[in-house]
Amino acid sequence: MKKVLILACAFIFVATMALAAGPKTYQVTGPVLEIKGDVIVVKKGNDNWEVTRDAVTKVTGDLKVGSKVTIEYTMTAKKIEVKEDKKADAKKKK
Repeated sequence: MKKVLILACAFIFVATMALAAGPKTYQVTGPVLEIKGDVIVVKKGNDNWEVTRDAVTKVTGDLKVGSKVTIEYTMTAKKIEVKEDKKADAKKKK
């Protein structure tokens, strides 16, 4: 019985860790400069950060220009273009 309990606990632990592993999240904090459709512009230091949101983005509080916000985001690739290494190609031909 103890072995089954230990095995079940180990399985739950591994499953929890697998769910927790995902893309790294980042955050940006600052005042909202502009809200245009699905884009929020936030001032961070001397830079303006444009962050898009979609239907599943959770917003708590009254989001408006001038509000100080903290936005949590992940980086998602939209396009990946692989460039061939010309030096490696030259060595293969020799």
